[in-house]
Amino acid sequence: MARWTSSAKTGVGTALSNTSHVWLTLSHGILNEIYYPRIDQACIRDMGLIVTDGAEFFSEEKRDAAHKVEWLAGGVPAFKLVNTCREGRYRIEKQIVTDPLRDTVLQKVQFTAEQGVQSDYHLHVLLAPHLGNHGDGNTAWVGEFEGEPLLFAERNSNALAMACSPPWTKRSAGFVGSSDGWKDLKAHKQMTWEYTRAENGNVALTAGIDLLKSQGNFVLSLGFGKDPDEAARNAMASLRDGFDKAKHDYISGWQEWQKTRALSKNNQSSPVDLSQISLAVLHTHESKTAPGALIASLAIPWGFSKGDKDQGGYHLVWSRDMVETAGGLLAAGAHEDARRVLSFLQRTQQADGHWSQNMWLDGSPYWDGIQMDETALPILLVDLARREKALADVDVTKFWPMVKKAAGCLARNGPVSPQDRWEDPGYTPFTVAAEIAALLAAADLADLNQESCIATYLREIADVWNSSIERWMYMSATDWCRKFKVEGYYVRIAPKTTGAAGESLQKNIKVKNVTASEDTRRASHLISPDALALVRFGLRAADDARIRDTAKVIDALLKVETPTGSTWRRYNDDGYGEHEDGSPFDGTGIGRGWPLLTGERAHYELAAGRAEIAKQLLAAMESFANESGLISEQIWDSPDIGERELHFGRPSGSAMPLVWAHAEYLKLRRSLRDGRLFDQPPQTVQRYLKEKTVSPRLTWRFNHKLRSLPPGKILRIEFMAPAVIHWTADDWKTCQDLKTHDTGLKIHLADLPTQSLPEDTQIKFMFYWPDASHWEGNDFMVRIAAWRIGDFVSAGRNEANGR
Repeated sequence: MARWTSSAKTGVGTALSNTSHVWLTLSHGILNEIYYPRIDQACIRDMGLIVTDGAEFFSEEKRDAAHKVEWLAGGVPAFKLVNTCREGRYRIEKQIVTDPLRDTVLQKVQFTAEQGVQSDYHLHVLLAPHLGNHGDGNTAWVGEFEGEPLLFAERNSNALAMACSPPWTKRSAGFVGSSDGWKDLKAHKQMTWEYTRAENGNVALTAGIDLLKSQGNFVLSLGFGKDPDEAARNAMASLRDGFDKAKHDYISGWQEWQKTRALSKNNQSSPVDLSQISLAVLHTHESKTAPGALIASLAIPWGFSKGDKDQGGYHLVWSRDMVETAGGLLAAGAHEDARRVLSFLQRTQQADGHWSQNMWLDGSPYWDGIQMDETALPILLVDLARREKALADVDVTKFWPMVKKAAGCLARNGPVSPQDRWEDPGYTPFTVAAEIAALLAAADLADLNQESCIATYLREIADVWNSSIERWMYMSATDWCRKFKVEGYYVRIAPKTTGAAGESLQKNIKVKNVTASEDTRRASHLISPDALALVRFGLRAADDARIRDTAKVIDALLKVETPTGSTWRRYNDDGYGEHEDGSPFDGTGIGRGWPLLTGERAHYELAAGRAEIAKQLLAAMESFANESGLISEQIWDSPDIGERELHFGRPSGSAMPLVWAHAEYLKLRRSLRDGRLFDQPPQTVQRYLKEKTVSPRLTWRFNHKLRSLPPGKILRIEFMAPAVIHWTADDWKTCQDLKTHDTGLKIHLADLPTQSLPEDTQIKFMFYWPDASHWEGNDFMVRIAAWRIGDFVSAGRNEANGR
């Protein structure tokens, strides 16, 4: 079966030109996936060199050489690779860029014999086409174009052509594992097979390079096109123009872009500055065919174990990652780039106001999940861009319809994310905090657009949810409270389920349910660093005793100390990561430490007034980067397993680079420079930390049923259609009717004057639907009763199940 390759990239890059639609990735000293004509379409598995002596010696540079990588210029994702044979026989130096003028990847190669002379060696290039995100179904052949010998591959409407500056000595097209060049060279130490065509399969192209004629110095040109002729024209035109011209234009384009966008260095933060690298990583991951679309990573996590069924990898637009990445662009002053992201969001918003969990560049969903923070975060991005002066007033008005639809979706469906194919419904601090902050930000934007009624409603529902956080997600009197000597802690709540979705982790970053082991309440909750999002989003103060206790529990359960700094796992019993023996994630595994979470923890420490600790964590993030400055999704947090390239405190086999991690790094540098949290919404800080607003009401809905209401609270009842509420507080001895009114967001509500009712009163109600001219047919009941700490667990579970 056709496989992809390592996700441990040491380089990613593309020319800053709309006439070039190729993206390169590097790992183990060679080219890995190349993407064309879109950033979500991989076209090769890898392309590397094999060295033999024609008789006994066989060496593959990606496996049998030591690798070094350098950036050709600061902040410019063009690379020099040096591969040195571990037996001391040869050295291969490469410079790699994409041609800014056309769809071509160029490698300038210098082969040096460290033992003997060049004539002692045979050099070959091995290319594995995987056109259109597929390893199978490719056709490869050897041929000519305008009299020049080339190697070709094609699948559907994508094609590639490979050319070399000196003539090829031999060429062959074969099937992987049976007639490919690697098998030939391994067995015979020279090319003995010269097959002209391999039709419709998992194919490989192999060619010999004339070291004598080239004196070991040559250029490989890999062109792409919609058909073989176009690919060949690109390859040959780039070869004729020369590598040096492409390199000059490539570097100068990036240097001009970096001049106006790089975050100024803060030497007091750490001795290493990854700002330019991080900014280049962010921009490299933007589409050219769908401007503003940012994919999560030019990598397929554990790609060497993945096949054609894993088409998406991380080269998809993940809505959450993209918005977080846009925040990093804003932190670095890349305002124009962030505006393109907002425009892409506007184009891909679904009719009901949400965005797909992940999607292709055309906006079509890859998975079918809906996660409410992915609807909230774009609202916060609009507000952040407005505060950063990246949006003029006219732009804010332009994006108001998008914000209004998203806010309506949140108001109708939140705060619990609906169940999708990967994650159970429930309350998570990150999602709820993002939703509340987004509702307040949307309220401000509603006021700016003269929609004051909507603004009022959005603030009211935000207040209701904020006042309910402890009821939903704060626990006390548990075994962990006693063990870690805390009063309580914030948790993620998810009802326990059965079946495939509840028994195993799927794909990536999804929730695995906890099996009951301490008591019945623990069975439905997870400890996660995302509880500190309550501080990041401005809902709770960093010095709140509940937050401090939560941080203590998080550290006790999830913190990992490495030789270069601290990192955290996502939650207890996380199953997304390598297995204990280092074998790749296959739907189950063990979650590892995330550098991204180190950055998030640094933001919490800065909010708590501990800037020195935040700087130490910044340095830890930098230390987790690989030799070329790329930050991975996870690091290996167990003893070394050298044969699997897993080393304690170093990148694991997950996605690298993770674009969100680089965005978090940029935001952290900006926050440290400014002495405040860069992306903390001011609305929540003002309303909940300064004014200490508490909601006078709680809300009942069909998808969020209340069982009880504390004394002194107004009971608000909300529907998605007009209704008349027929209700009583004395078991129908007397009753009243209330008509709902429209909020302007497809939500109809009425407030029952319950604030003066005594404890133990039972409020009963039923509904009449005037549009349909019928009664609901059921009575519902809410009891006036004081809540006790711990009651929220069953309430949260019941409310979630009520969806």
